[in-house]
Amino acid sequence: MRLLSRYLFSQLTICTLYALLALISLYSFFDIMGEISHVGDGSYTAIKMLYYVAMLIPSHTYELMPLAILVGALICLSQMASHSELTVIRTSGISLMRIISMLLQFGFTFAFLTAVLGEIIVPRTGPYAEQYQLHARQNTISSGDSGIWLKQGQDIINIAEMLPDGTLKDINIYQHDQNFHLSLALHADKVIVQNALQNNKSQWQLQGVEQTLLEQNKAIASRINKIDWKILINQQLLNVLLVAPEQMSIDALSTYIKHLKNNHQQTTRYQLAWWRKIAYPLACMVMALVALAFTPQQNRRGNMGLKLFYGISLGLLFHFSGRLFGFTSQLYAVPTSIAAFLPTVLFLGLAIYLIRRQEKR
Repeated sequence: MRLLSRYLFSQLTICTLYALLALISLYSFFDIMGEISHVGDGSYTAIKMLYYVAMLIPSHTYELMPLAILVGALICLSQMASHSELTVIRTSGISLMRIISMLLQFGFTFAFLTAVLGEIIVPRTGPYAEQYQLHARQNTISSGDSGIWLKQGQDIINIAEMLPDGTLKDINIYQHDQNFHLSLALHADKVIVQNALQNNKSQWQLQGVEQTLLEQNKAIASRINKIDWKILINQQLLNVLLVAPEQMSIDALSTYIKHLKNNHQQTTRYQLAWWRKIAYPLACMVMALVALAFTPQQNRRGNMGLKLFYGISLGLLFHFSGRLFGFTSQLYAVPTSIAAFLPTVLFLGLAIYLIRRQEKR
């Protein structure tokens, strides 16, 4: 029995890794096609572009894991059925529940790897990749724990945080004269980014401003409620401050949701991501059962090809249904926990129904 478990586990793992490699290669190809037009912007060379694409691989791996498990397990089980291995296993006294138990152990292993990716690796590589790409394309900026620093003309600007509605918080502006002497320092508690003006400039409304004007022999400090500030800035530059919720860990999401509530911001997208962090690893185990449900019980070539097509199509449906339910949650105020778990629960119910139907036959 132990030998059979190891054999089945190894075959499932090999096929899943091959499927995952194929899917990641496809996604990476699309990433390269999307980035190749930006090569030459600033110091963004082809080597840096490939490094950026490589940094996106952990995010793609996390996103594609359930689909890879379904495709890999379906191919593996179908090959075993075509070689009559599944028939031999069943006739040797191995029950259906035992086979399901083996598949769940296989799915649990990849569920654990998915959780590690989502909680440890992706929260580090995802934001780093976006910051690396932006820094390479725009040499006038740098980013770190204190937010984004950028230089435009005689101004050096530090942006600490951006909220989901586009509001900026804790902005520092340092203005220098022609001799690179500090002449003006501004700190704003909050900045409202207003509509774009002519010549690709935007207007910021600085609120709660503490201003320090430096002259030769003195410094004049004042506090102003509002100041309008015209600035040339790219929206993509601001977006790097707003980390995608899919790239945050559960702990970071919990902290950030509380922070958004304190600032009277919408938290639906982040709550949905929080619940998905729990549901997504479970989907890996469910996909292993779906693969068993769509495994051909007869070794006819036509039947196998049709079953494989149905299974892969179902995997793609699961892959995109999560996004659909996410949009539904935000548009129609569906509870985020239901929107996150509903695709997994529906596919689990479908797998159980099909497995029981095959067993009755």
